[in-house]
Amino acid sequence: MDMVNRYRRLRTSQTLRKMVRETRIDKSSLVYPAFVAEGIREKEEIPSMPGQYRHTIDSMLRLTEELLEKGVSKMVLFGIPLEKDEYGCQAYAQNGIVQQTMHEIKRRLPEMYLIGDVCMCEYTSHGHCGILDGQYVDNDKTLTYLAKTAVSQAQAGADMVAPSDMMDGRVAAIRQALDENGLQLTPIMSYAVKYASAFYGPFRDAADSAPAFGDRKTYQMDYHNVREGVKEALADIEEGADIIMVKPAMAFGDVIARVKEVTNVPMAAYSVSGEYSMVKAAARQGWIDEDRIVCEMAASCFRAGADIYLSYYAPELARFIDEGAIG
Repeated sequence: MDMVNRYRRLRTSQTLRKMVRETRIDKSSLVYPAFVAEGIREKEEIPSMPGQYRHTIDSMLRLTEELLEKGVSKMVLFGIPLEKDEYGCQAYAQNGIVQQTMHEIKRRLPEMYLIGDVCMCEYTSHGHCGILDGQYVDNDKTLTYLAKTAVSQAQAGADMVAPSDMMDGRVAAIRQALDENGLQLTPIMSYAVKYASAFYGPFRDAADSAPAFGDRKTYQMDYHNVREGVKEALADIEEGADIIMVKPAMAFGDVIARVKEVTNVPMAAYSVSGEYSMVKAAARQGWIDEDRIVCEMAASCFRAGADIYLSYYAPELARFIDEGAIG
């Protein structure tokens, strides 16, 4: 048989395979999500997320040093306050746990790029992502509190803010508030396409943010929909989002690809807590090769179109990149 096209020619060695690789991953694209909690004396492991912790400010500083040593220079912070109320006051308090932590990190380790998660669910007594009117989240009233939270985080040291609440119009409200407070250069990474997903279960354990009643399907997206995701992304860009995100990542590669095709800003994907915990659980049973699975999951998101990858495996991925296992 006389075959001209032998596609296996380009697979004959690791050197050649890496040379012709279509998808490339760099440590500069990695973001590590971290939890800081008020009222604890030492870091506490999260039961449903083995290897992840609720940190004190001191342990967060040690974590920051470790991440920087490994080449992970970006972190998104989630706060767990000691006291919660119906208006989520600790979300925008000057001495809130996230604000204090950002201030200390920037004072001691300014090279860490800090992203503030802007939402109400960790701070409200009812666990919803906004201010309630009865048992319904009041979209427009919530915007004021989200804007206050974004400004307080930026003033405390956040290099970027990331609204994750899924209220309509929140990007415009935050952009206006930042600009009015002299923070015109603070970028917004919008959780533009955030689905109501069962993959968030361990996060709600980690952040103590499960809703006290009902669910979040009236503001987070129906996972059956793709065109709606495109609409959400375009709307957030129009309102001033500098980066948009699809969340979760692993089961939503088609959404990442579709949104990437029609937008012209950087794209982030968040490999969420459920993805992490599923891999950890299967690996502990010896059912999968954890390292290889983690690399495949990351590559699939970048292959779909992500430019930025939020992952609890960011430190491990940085090592895999150094070792040539991925990249």
